[in-house]
Amino acid sequence: MRQKKTWLKVSLSAVIVLTGLFLLQRLLTPKYVDDVVEGAFVAEYYQEEKDHDVIFVGDCEVYENFSPVALWQEYGLNSYIRGSAEQYIWQSYYLLEDTLRYETPQAVVFNIQSLQFSESQREAYNRMTLEGMEWSPVKVKAILASMKSNEQFLDYVFPILRYHSRWSQLTTADVEYMFSTKPVSHNGYYMRVDVRAAENVPEGKPLADYSFGENAWKYLDMMVDLCQENNIQLILIKAPSLYPYWYPQWDQQVKEYAAEHGLPYINFLELTEETGIDYTTDTYDGGLHMNLSGAEKLSHWFGRYLREEAGLPDRRDEEGLAAVWEEKTAAYEAEKAAQYEYYGIEKEM
Repeated sequence: MRQKKTWLKVSLSAVIVLTGLFLLQRLLTPKYVDDVVEGAFVAEYYQEEKDHDVIFVGDCEVYENFSPVALWQEYGLNSYIRGSAEQYIWQSYYLLEDTLRYETPQAVVFNIQSLQFSESQREAYNRMTLEGMEWSPVKVKAILASMKSNEQFLDYVFPILRYHSRWSQLTTADVEYMFSTKPVSHNGYYMRVDVRAAENVPEGKPLADYSFGENAWKYLDMMVDLCQENNIQLILIKAPSLYPYWYPQWDQQVKEYAAEHGLPYINFLELTEETGIDYTTDTYDGGLHMNLSGAEKLSHWFGRYLREEAGLPDRRDEEGLAAVWEEKTAAYEAEKAAQYEYYGIEKEM
């Protein structure tokens, strides 16, 4: 009897300690709902119905430059952006592999800006991509491929090991969103309506070597193979962001790779006239990213390409899907109106 009571006490103590650690971990882990919302994008995908015809993967040059709502409204394309801040190509690959656990899109769009990196640059960017992934063997591979030398795998398994000293940074949002969150994107698109014209954009500094790294090429090869194995069209793009600088030598390497592998490659920096992008009105940060106006212009051009060249279907006649998008569009328009009011921008709604 005494042994049984001792066992019960030990078990109860263990439960209390583990519950306390779990609650602390939920409290201390960043919520990404106010300031750095980009850290919430990856996790939002798992709340969606998985029936997308096109998936975007890549860095801020996809999640700030293309609008899935505009693609639906104009062309009936059911799309989602699995983007995150400075998403490295191995992370794009594993996010695509993760996506295929749930659905098989007809097309995948990859923005090739991240080819410039052959290893992770900052832990903060790793975490904004990896922490939002659901646990699976794919997430394990993504973490192992991304970790810098000073990072530990267990810190991803138990984030409290990484964030245990975050007490001084806590806000009311950390308590409010301990167990639930709010949407901060529109199918992965991050909306900004404010305007800051591109002026005095710096030219790229000469590089000693313009070659992309072996690791970057390896993962692009893996992405090509994965798409071929699943009968997915892979479309390479370069968004029209003026900075960071996109070198002609880099562009030539991508053009040669695309030609060798029979892939379409669209460099939007060369299509300013066709897309109608105006760098005095269509960017909110001096040319790094498009604002809403620019994103909708790009989506108008690219949506026609996806329908006519990639052969993706117009699904606006599907009653259930149309109802879903009606709700999404309402949220999109509501945020648009709120941002216009916040920034004091007069727009005809």
